[in-house]
Amino acid sequence: MNTASSQPDTIDIDHLCRLAHFDFTAEEKEKFRSNLSSIVGYVRKLADLDLDGIEPTQYGQPVVNAMRDDEVEASLPRDTVLANAPDASQTEFRMPRIVE
Repeated sequence: MNTASSQPDTIDIDHLCRLAHFDFTAEEKEKFRSNLSSIVGYVRKLADLDLDGIEPTQYGQPVVNAMRDDEVEASLPRDTVLANAPDASQTEFRMPRIVE
């Protein structure tokens, strides 16, 4: 039996929002806190399950031929791909800086 359910139920939503660069209103933060608390509660229920004697599995059913053969194919022309980009610079996608 796991003791994960004995941990405090405090979730620092302000800290999570800063880390994820979320700009939530107070109402959105409360909804996020409620949803996240529900998820954490469910995970804690799973942690309390007795899984002794149960073999870990990667898939619920046997998987056959999950991988296809590698085949060289022509890629899209660069100009076509960059034409769909919201922001491009010559031959590259431009992305906003996310690391501070």
